[in-house]
Amino acid sequence: MRIVRLALEEKEVKYDLVGVDVFAKTGVPKEHLTRHPFGRIPAIEHGDFRLYETGAIVRYIDDAFPGCNLQPTDPKARAKVNQIVGILDAYAYRTLVWDIYVGRVVSAREGRLADERKIAAALPRAAVCLSELNRLSDGREYLIGGGVTFADL
Repeated sequence: MRIVRLALEEKEVKYDLVGVDVFAKTGVPKEHLTRHPFGRIPAIEHGDFRLYETGAIVRYIDDAFPGCNLQPTDPKARAKVNQIVGILDAYAYRTLVWDIYVGRVVSAREGRLADERKIAAALPRAAVCLSELNRLSDGREYLIGGGVTFADL
């Protein structure tokens, strides 16, 4: 959901945020299932057009609204953006967010002990992810090119 919100902010699109607790004890609210049949977030409504899945939504936002381009037009740069998004989706997100951040920070905030074995097991993959993202960015301020792209979001 953050990626979609960041794309909307970068494009300076006014929007209404409708909060949905997909982890509610009573389950995903039925009205949300009409927007996203798998009960996940995000989902977007633009007029009578409905869309879910982050990648589809941010590409739609980039194409449908004026403002900065969040996708390079150069084929090689666009391929690199898609490569980085793939790395983040397939390898980094679960490792960095769920295994390490939630395992350490959220657990402590909620008064639970961290699962040190799970965190330790995640660290090698996290190191590879971060090393590769660093290598691909080639020391630039943004991951690809001179401005914000989907890779940065």
